[in-house]
Amino acid sequence: MSGRQDIRLVALGISAFVCLSLVFALFLITLVSVCVQELFEGYYFCQAQMEDFFLRAKPYKGHPTIIRMQRLARELGVVIPVSFFEEANNAHYNSIAIIDADGSDLGLYRKSHIPDGPGYQEKFYFNPGDTGFKVFETKYAKIGVAICWDQWFPEAARAMVLQGAEILFYPTAIGSEPQDEGLDSRDHWRRVMQGHAGANLVPLVTSNRIGKEVIRTEHGNSEITFYGNSFIAGPAGEVVEAADDKEEAVLVAEFDLDKIKSKRHSWGIFRDRRPDLYNVLLTLDGSNPPR
Repeated sequence: MSGRQDIRLVALGISAFVCLSLVFALFLITLVSVCVQELFEGYYFCQAQMEDFFLRAKPYKGHPTIIRMQRLARELGVVIPVSFFEEANNAHYNSIAIIDADGSDLGLYRKSHIPDGPGYQEKFYFNPGDTGFKVFETKYAKIGVAICWDQWFPEAARAMVLQGAEILFYPTAIGSEPQDEGLDSRDHWRRVMQGHAGANLVPLVTSNRIGKEVIRTEHGNSEITFYGNSFIAGPAGEVVEAADDKEEAVLVAEFDLDKIKSKRHSWGIFRDRRPDLYNVLLTLDGSNPPR
């Protein structure tokens, strides 16, 4: 035996459900944190540019879904990042409230990278987030949470882990491309996030929708089949648990965060970083970096 008395084992859970399900059966499993999908309260409305959909937005403070999840988190002793459409005076954000295991609200993250393309017309609804990438100290671990399109940017994952994140969460809504039936990004999507886990030596959790959603637009119906494939990756980028693209699922994986921390430190990737050489990352075109 190692003699360690303070091992921090965390059990992470994913819900992989159709959009309208608030499925509480998953909490019958002993978990410490649960990841549900992006904008899980209803259909992914960003397929269309419709004024009426702004009525879905509600202020952060007093948001009924957040209050409901606070009660649930307190009752079950789990951490829940809660995705919602936020109204802040005349601004609107794709936001996440982090609810700790005692039901307390630890704060807000607003989605930083906002996509704009057929079927994913988020720039019509959301301002670019202004919170920056944050880390939240929960009862069980320090966590970083980003949202969907953020997951394609390695800078976001690195920024959160640099601030001490021990686990990364990515609530997601991604599927088929209405303009190109032959485009299937699921393998690319998965490999990118496996890279975030492996490059930063932290577990990573992503939850995606499944099922077909049809939204009426000004140009006719728009249809997306969400490809699910929610998964939990380990600190070497390995897929530990994964769902498919059709069936509802609950995924659970357990990690020893202290053991992973020792491995992360011994691997040397944070020791050997050269921030003095990375000024080019502060530019859009790679030229004239600040000095």
